[in-house]
Amino acid sequence: METLEKSKYDQMLALYNTDLKDSEVAAKVAEIIEKKVPENDTPEVKKFLMGSVELTTLKTTDSEESVLAFTEKVNKFEDAYPTLPHVATICVYPCYAKIVSQSLEVEGVEVACVSGSFPSSQALIEVKTVETALALKDGATEIDIVMSVGKYLSGDYETLCDEIEELKAICGDHKMKVILETGLLPSASDIKKASLLAMYAGADYIKTSTGKEKPAATPEAAYVMCQAIKEYYNKTGIQIGFKPAGGLNTVHDALVYYTIVKEVLGEKWLTNQWLRLGTSRLANLLLSEVVGQEVKFF
Repeated sequence: METLEKSKYDQMLALYNTDLKDSEVAAKVAEIIEKKVPENDTPEVKKFLMGSVELTTLKTTDSEESVLAFTEKVNKFEDAYPTLPHVATICVYPCYAKIVSQSLEVEGVEVACVSGSFPSSQALIEVKTVETALALKDGATEIDIVMSVGKYLSGDYETLCDEIEELKAICGDHKMKVILETGLLPSASDIKKASLLAMYAGADYIKTSTGKEKPAATPEAAYVMCQAIKEYYNKTGIQIGFKPAGGLNTVHDALVYYTIVKEVLGEKWLTNQWLRLGTSRLANLLLSEVVGQEVKFF
């Protein structure tokens, strides 16, 4: 009897351990949180995390005026807090790339745009590529796209990876983050497979969530994604960044993700080039803890 030859995607996945048990992942994460998070609850770590924040506004009510005011806060931060690190990125819809890139005055802050029919990724690839190219033309320096979750769930790894490859080709040297929307993936094994497929297809970062679906980021998803990044790095030598996003509501949440990255991936990932936090509310909370009083700057 003839056996179908495995696709190159299945062959790649077979190189890794994707047979994970959700209960074991949850137990390991609980142990890390209990034993390791307290030692990272320091002013130095909180300062570092401030410098890893991707300050994000992705609201239906965004306007040129509101996005300009949002950007101006980042411009003023350097004067107000000269000893603290500025945020890593301002993240907006592609239609606001130009206004952010033209009004941003702070060196080293990236302009990220969600693209490719965010947050559903339900559009023709031609639409996704044009939107991405226009965002870059208007000044975006990084692009966040959403993996085609429906394609993943139906086992169409080829189309899923082809889309990521095509969008990465548009991005060129610009960093591209691939959002897995982990809350819609049924199990830890699926999160591991999706992480590996996204990296194999060209992701520079893998990101948990859009923030538009529930649940958004979870420590368990982060743990599995960081495991995938580590194993991929060990096999290929290619370092991939990690971005938890959605549902980062407290400083403790940020410390949990920092600790998972530290424990699974190690010091090499503890820079704002490799660890980003997608959030808006967290910036004020981190700033308040660092300066020792409640501040609503952003």
